Amino acid sequence: MDTITIFVKDFSIVPGSRELDEGKRAHSGEEFRNIFLEPEFKKILDNNGKLIVNLDGTIGYGTSWLEEVFGGLARIYGSEIVKNKLQIISEEEPYLIDDINEYINDAEEL
Repeated sequence: MDTITIFVKDFSIVPGSRELDEGKRAHSGEEFRNIFLEPEFKKILDNNGKLIVNLDGTIGYGTSWLEEVFGGLARIYGSEIVKNKLQIISEEEPYLIDDINEYINDAEEL
């Protein structure tokens, strides 16, 4: 089983806005999903692998950023696939994991 780990802090320690068009230095959720998360997610789709996303090491997260990243991924691939393939880690803010799971679960209802 392949396991890939990505760290949000490698993208930015200041995750920002929801969408790309909110500024070049916005560190948007859409940019993170498109450039960091989705390419790695695709690598584990066809095997028994897991993608681990480590949220620690940033100054915090806006709800719109998290929803765009994880809810957006679920809108593309489906909530069940994302839940089976993705593991979220946060020792600094563990409550974010529950929030993210809600965004993933709610994504297909939109």
